[in-house]
Amino acid sequence: MEGVMIRNKGRLAIAVRRPGGEILLETRPWFSLTRKSWLKKPFVRGFPVLLETLVNGIKALNFSAHTALEDEAGSEIKPWTLALTLIVSIGLAMGIFVVLPHLISLALAFLGFSGGTESLSFHVWDGFFKLAVFLGYIAGISLLPDIRRVFEYHGAEHKVIWAYESGAELVPGTAKKYSRLHPRCGTAFLLFVLTLSIVLHAVLIPGLLALYTPQGAVLKQVYVLAAKFLIIVPVSGAAFEMIKFAGRSGNSRLCKIMCRPGLMLQRLTTREPDEEQLEVAIAALKGAVAKGNA
Repeated sequence: MEGVMIRNKGRLAIAVRRPGGEILLETRPWFSLTRKSWLKKPFVRGFPVLLETLVNGIKALNFSAHTALEDEAGSEIKPWTLALTLIVSIGLAMGIFVVLPHLISLALAFLGFSGGTESLSFHVWDGFFKLAVFLGYIAGISLLPDIRRVFEYHGAEHKVIWAYESGAELVPGTAKKYSRLHPRCGTAFLLFVLTLSIVLHAVLIPGLLALYTPQGAVLKQVYVLAAKFLIIVPVSGAAFEMIKFAGRSGNSRLCKIMCRPGLMLQRLTTREPDEEQLEVAIAALKGAVAKGNA
């Protein structure tokens, strides 16, 4: 709320504008789930990074809410509240973007427009509805004034990062000239996850059903949905490596092709910021890259 969070390796900087106009900056250690060496390995680290990003994001949102409301009595979110928020958030995401498209595809199969869950046609429809629900959700929430303001801060974050990476002076007037789209954005990660899940579901689910199919129509669908939930682990791992590749090979032709859908999606998830929002993003970036901070 009225702020920007930027991570730099093991440090997280959160800058929030108070109702009075001043900018409050807080830097803190990045909460990590990948301290073990094996959790840092390629294609393994993606899912833990996804979880730790959710944890840090919820904590930052809690901090910004107290700051924006000038709640001096506000405190760090409690572990049980954080755990419950994570469970509800993940449950809602799975319900909207996995269960709902699956149920719509089942309805089409019942009406004879596709085969059963063993068929490729079912998963083609499932992928289509998954993408439609995702894009519809993003487009829908972008109409809300509060979310539109969040997207403006998102655009400010990208602009100041581009300015920093270009070696330009970190002032609003300079940063506003840069693009609000950035190839390493989490939006691109979500799109990679979505695309890979569509492909893997079409390949793996029929294979799993060929190996074992539960008796009963309801149990069969529960089995398929459980498999889809578990597949998110390798999918997020592969998507994370694709984002890392994009960051290392930003000028290559292959990278530009891979990044183009994510950049197009960012036209929905970012908006042009004003100079006050750029000031907040600059404060967060300076806090993240400053030497000597914890």
